[in-house]
Amino acid sequence: MEMQIDWNSLQSEIRRNGYAIIDYVLNNEECDSLIQDYNNLELYRKTVHMERYRFGKGEYKYFTYPLPQIIENLRTTIYPHLVPIANEWHRKLKLNEYFPQRLTDLQELCRSKEQRLATPLILKYGVGGYNTLHQDLYGEVYFPMQAVLMLSEPNNEYKGGEFVLTMQVPRAQSKAIVLRPNKGSMLIFPTNYLPKEGKRGYYKTKMKHGVSEVLEGQRYSLGIIFHDALK
Repeated sequence: MEMQIDWNSLQSEIRRNGYAIIDYVLNNEECDSLIQDYNNLELYRKTVHMERYRFGKGEYKYFTYPLPQIIENLRTTIYPHLVPIANEWHRKLKLNEYFPQRLTDLQELCRSKEQRLATPLILKYGVGGYNTLHQDLYGEVYFPMQAVLMLSEPNNEYKGGEFVLTMQVPRAQSKAIVLRPNKGSMLIFPTNYLPKEGKRGYYKTKMKHGVSEVLEGQRYSLGIIFHDALK
């Protein structure tokens, strides 16, 4: 896997929109390989059936440590380029916590709060599948950005199943952002909040994400979360 990413443009897009899409981070073979390994139980620590918890309709599996090399490479390569923006957001919001430059140091911080479990996951939706609006926090320590990589091609391998972001502006109605990244593309988006400038400085806008109903086919995606989980 060789990622040819213009990191300066990526950072500019996140600063401008709060999210960014990078096309074709994974090739078709890499996407298909991750899907083919979906039933290899040795790779996963936990399977979640979404209907049981009223999370939606579908299934996802958390990978266990050590992560597959392709996922480990994604995490360690992407994370350092997001740290400057994460710390910039915290300065704007006058928060005291700042994030280390290396992912291993973030993991050490997670372990200090008993967050030791891997959080990258693969998600599978069939016809009628969807994911309710939510946030992936997992504990006291959480990195304010995460990524999802599309493993299936929209309008070819599935229909519907758009990625949905909502922005809850204080004292106003929520704004919905609907995205449809191509197969192999990566979407980076806020985990919990986005700083917005108001008359009295910056304030938090709560962000949630989900997936609209799949109308045809099967939709697979890979979630990359940088902080570890408590349970």
